[in-house]
Amino acid sequence: MIKQRYNITGMSCAACSSRVEKTVSKLKGIKECNVNLLTNSMQVEYDRDILNEEDIIKAVDSAGYGAEPVQSEKETGSKKNIKKSGSDNIKNNAAEAVKDMKSRLKLSAVFLVILMYISMGSMIKLPQPSFLSGTENTFAFALTQFLLVLPVMYINRKYYINGFKTLFKFSPNMDSLIAVGSGAAFIHGIASLYAIGYAMADMDMHRLMDIRMHLYFESVSMILTLISLGKYFETMSKSKTTDAVSSLIDLSPKTARVLRDETEVEISASEIEKGDIVIVRPGESIAADGTVIEGSASIDESAITGEPVPVHKVEGDRVISATINKNGIIKFRAEAVGDDTTIAQIIALVEEASSSKAPIAALADKVAGVFVPVVMGIALATFVLWLLSGHTITFALSNAIAVLVISCPCALGLATPVAIMVGTGKAASFGVLIKSAQALETLHSIDTVVLDKTGTLTQGKPAVTDIIPVEGMDEGKFLYIAASLEYASEHPLAEAIVEYAASRGIQPQSVKNFLNISGRGVSAVLDDSIVRAGSLDSMEELINKGELSCDGFNRLKKISDEAALSGKTPMCISLDNRLIGIIAAADTIKEDSKEAVLSMKSKGLSVIMLTGDNIKTAKAVASQAAIEEVIAGVLPTQKEEELKKLMEKGHKVAMVGDGINDSPALAAADVGIAIGAGTDIAIDSADIVLMHSSLKDVVAAFELSGAVIKTIKQNLFWAFFYNALCIPLAAGVFYKGFGLSLNPMFGAAAMSLSSVFVVTNALRLRGFKPSISALFNSTELDKTEINDVKISGTKMSDTKISDIKKHDKNTNIKKERGSIMKTELNVEGMMCAHCKARVEGEIKKIKGVLSAEADIDAGKVSVEHDGNVNAGMISEAVIKAGYEVK
Repeated sequence: MIKQRYNITGMSCAACSSRVEKTVSKLKGIKECNVNLLTNSMQVEYDRDILNEEDIIKAVDSAGYGAEPVQSEKETGSKKNIKKSGSDNIKNNAAEAVKDMKSRLKLSAVFLVILMYISMGSMIKLPQPSFLSGTENTFAFALTQFLLVLPVMYINRKYYINGFKTLFKFSPNMDSLIAVGSGAAFIHGIASLYAIGYAMADMDMHRLMDIRMHLYFESVSMILTLISLGKYFETMSKSKTTDAVSSLIDLSPKTARVLRDETEVEISASEIEKGDIVIVRPGESIAADGTVIEGSASIDESAITGEPVPVHKVEGDRVISATINKNGIIKFRAEAVGDDTTIAQIIALVEEASSSKAPIAALADKVAGVFVPVVMGIALATFVLWLLSGHTITFALSNAIAVLVISCPCALGLATPVAIMVGTGKAASFGVLIKSAQALETLHSIDTVVLDKTGTLTQGKPAVTDIIPVEGMDEGKFLYIAASLEYASEHPLAEAIVEYAASRGIQPQSVKNFLNISGRGVSAVLDDSIVRAGSLDSMEELINKGELSCDGFNRLKKISDEAALSGKTPMCISLDNRLIGIIAAADTIKEDSKEAVLSMKSKGLSVIMLTGDNIKTAKAVASQAAIEEVIAGVLPTQKEEELKKLMEKGHKVAMVGDGINDSPALAAADVGIAIGAGTDIAIDSADIVLMHSSLKDVVAAFELSGAVIKTIKQNLFWAFFYNALCIPLAAGVFYKGFGLSLNPMFGAAAMSLSSVFVVTNALRLRGFKPSISALFNSTELDKTEINDVKISGTKMSDTKISDIKKHDKNTNIKKERGSIMKTELNVEGMMCAHCKARVEGEIKKIKGVLSAEADIDAGKVSVEHDGNVNAGMISEAVIKAGYEVK
């Protein structure tokens, strides 16, 4: 299967995009076709053995539109050849569209003002030229208006060219409505010129006066100008929706310095070839992904990874495209160039998501496909019925034209794509790459989040957690001995010990006779002393044989057992046949994992940890992350089965994993979320890719999904409500009962404003901010207890999370009187005793809350609970009561 993107010309409304999509979708070999009105683009997936590019272009042309491919064909699912889809021209195209609309609007306005002065000036006692004044000069009055409307029609000829072209191909669109409506008014004006001649021949002054008041040339000019005004505002607003993609494009450097034949030359970044040696000086952007081969520099990677602190790069380190060299000069070998670079893949993901359609858009597409023909039928019926009821041709025509110009389905067509584009662009700005609109919509309906452990909740590699030397042994010396021994080992725990020693400023010494005894540990000679490292069981066996001694062995054994129960791996160190202490290491949870989990739970989501680790380790990590349900001991192939079990029970499931080992589970879930993408974006398996390796971004993605769907629903409601209300008004349904009718000029203004409203409403998403940053300002939470942890459905008791001492600056959680916890929050908006009672009452409804006391003067709420309550739950209760947590 091939996936290809096209620019579509001639589209102006939802009926256009619907027509193109239907026409192309009917072609044999088409798997999927999505047409985006907002970007005037089409994304097609098809079988190249059945269909080719020319067939698709011909199909679009047969529908009355134009198509031009903007990227090379690429194999579906391949990570290679991801194109920018014409993105380099986004800003230029938007600027040109705005410039063209502005020019047309200015010229149209000039002629409109003159025309309106002549046609309406006498009504408000403005001076008129003598040759246009009076009933006797009616022909000159009408002819002058005729000559003034012609330039406006020519300036806006696009509506007539596209409108009648699609009408004659039996696929009428918005332009068809404008062309027919304004054209009918223009023809009515020409007929009035002939009628003036007959009336003058008969000297019928009364008839001349009536004709003079209903020429409709000014309506033609006003309709076209107001439509252009609306399109101008719409074009300006739509150009802002591409800001996120444009910003990503701006990150890509345009030139680079490379070595060619030992000479430094400056070339276009697109000309870099794999294997080229690229030179980057301070202040310059990195033009490809690669590996440093010479020099060192501090690289600002915030645009890609979100990390604000520059990363020091030396020989052998990886560098990422679109990052910035802050200082130092480096040379790196290009390994991923052009469309294979990280930034190009990100741009491609964002654009592909923007071009896709959410399921919620299906209703709008169905309506748009038949909307314009139905409106034309309503307009014709309006004209005929008013004539049959005895009204004048002028009145009947006015109502019919009003129906045509007010019913343009622009708002309907823009309701979904503009919100999707702004939403996916906003997500990309904080490191969340959403692959499709369907994933974005599905995410807001998720009720269960399944989290992988290693690399998702945890750091993904062991780190030293405890240093316990025996009495009389200096901790620094103990660490020096352990690091020196482990420096020669390749075990992950050895690496953790060496890194920890380095962080303490301890440099290991080289050892002699290093020996790795399978299953028994390692040994070596350090400073003429024999040093061993191994598990407690292996050391205990040596003690029982009399080959090793230890003072206080029972104490060390107890500590080792406690460490193992906490998910840590203890390692014993001996020196000259004497046990000198224990080092414990563990794959620690990320600093923000717990607060992210608590935030998910506060939103009513069920959080489950799914891991292949043993029950003890799973239980310990779950406790630290405030997760109450764990499915442990499953193989990678079984994770998919566990997810399907949850889905069979009716749950909407999101799977969060590393995107590689969890690929089957990510693909099986309703929404797959790959965390910790870095430079290896998990494109194939996941629906959403997180660049920052933080579960906070999962929370942000949930919130953004809800905001986008809410905006789409608002836009669709407005589009349907607007047409449901305005079409009957324009048709004159309320004329006999209430005397209400709609002038075509006001209809044109209302139609234009409806489109501007929809786009502007969607642009509010640009100001979206994840609430987790407001709810939790610290990176760590204080001590909390989870009394019940379910392992594969079985409850486990007596599980505690290790003490964490940092406090959120606005949330104070303290351990008091055994298992009773106290939480304090700052609350705004409490003014009286009623406020106090309302806040306390809502908080007391939370299961586990023992007491709640609101202090109006201090703006604080103090809550005592049993430890199963978190700040997010309390904050939600405060918000429900109608107040704000600060």
